[in-house]
Amino acid sequence: MPATVPAPFPWTDVWGQDAAVAALRTAVENPAAMSHAWLITGPPGSGRSTLATAFAASLIAGPGDEQTMHQVLAGTHPDVTVLRTEKVIISIAEARALVERSYFGPSSGRYRVIVVEDADRMTERTSNVLLKALEEPPEQTVWILCAPSEADLLPTIRSRVRSLRLREPDVASVAELIVRRTGVDPAVAEQAARLAQRHIGMAQRLATDESARARREHTMRAVLGARGVSDAVEVAGQIVQAATEDAKALTAERDDAERRALLHTVGIAEGQAVPPAVRSQINALEEEQKQRAKRSVRDGLDRVLTDLQSLFRDVVMLQFGRDDGLINQELAAELAAVAEAWPPERTLVVLDHLAETRESLERNVAPALALESLLVTVTSGRRP
Repeated sequence: MPATVPAPFPWTDVWGQDAAVAALRTAVENPAAMSHAWLITGPPGSGRSTLATAFAASLIAGPGDEQTMHQVLAGTHPDVTVLRTEKVIISIAEARALVERSYFGPSSGRYRVIVVEDADRMTERTSNVLLKALEEPPEQTVWILCAPSEADLLPTIRSRVRSLRLREPDVASVAELIVRRTGVDPAVAEQAARLAQRHIGMAQRLATDESARARREHTMRAVLGARGVSDAVEVAGQIVQAATEDAKALTAERDDAERRALLHTVGIAEGQAVPPAVRSQINALEEEQKQRAKRSVRDGLDRVLTDLQSLFRDVVMLQFGRDDGLINQELAAELAAVAEAWPPERTLVVLDHLAETRESLERNVAPALALESLLVTVTSGRRP
């Protein structure tokens, strides 16, 4: 595939989405092609948020006004509001605040833009809060929703937006981007892009963090090496523990900084007792941090399940005589042994249970129990 030529600023950071960029640039330049509400869909890592921000910059700033575009890209322009949640769901209160904001006219730009990242995290009640605002927005307000697919949103939401589907970049394109961004060895970038299944953010992490690559390989080998119920329980515990520790590592420093900043704002020195009048603010912050940590653990487990899906997808391919295009090439020998030892029907049962486990975690099923049930299926070939 030929290298993608980056579009002009502010679209420079949008990679591999030439058709989508062309459609949005046309909308900016031609009012007849413009819509008051957009839905940008695409798989995780395809660049939905990056594209939405570049679109917002082009809408708010006039042609050639790069200073204003830089403000939007930096997240400091008053006419763009971005809702990105690290919690399990987007709350009704957050949606109502967005709707109220959407009725303000632009303060200095050409439009007021409301961006909702992970719009699929809205419940039906929350989605209904947005309906009227999406149906009859002020003339100079533009909504941009981002989600993995149209099916993740209610039909009533989908009917009020113009959808734009992003393409999934190939491994070579993602690897090329990672090399440009990080300067890592092309072979490492190719491996990271392949193992991340073209998820740009995850590929960059794998390419630049050798320990992340090692943890992934250890988990895959542990699952392939499990032989009975006791192994299944042990490996499930290891996976949940690793996801929990990763979440703590990612959030602990930020949580502490947020707490210190809040105490400083209300005039409480480090180590000083927190008065009752401030306790409610501390409790609210701690609850928000708890929800963020819960989401981080769930996202980490979902990433492991995605990796396991790639593993058993490779097994199925080998069982049907296909050895090209394996994702987990480094485990080719182990995968071939499993493919020979198992009938294809058993592998398909595992893949079905993997998909169901991902859905169960979204429904708040206890992670350890969900993983144990899955790995019992892996080791036995039968549903528990």
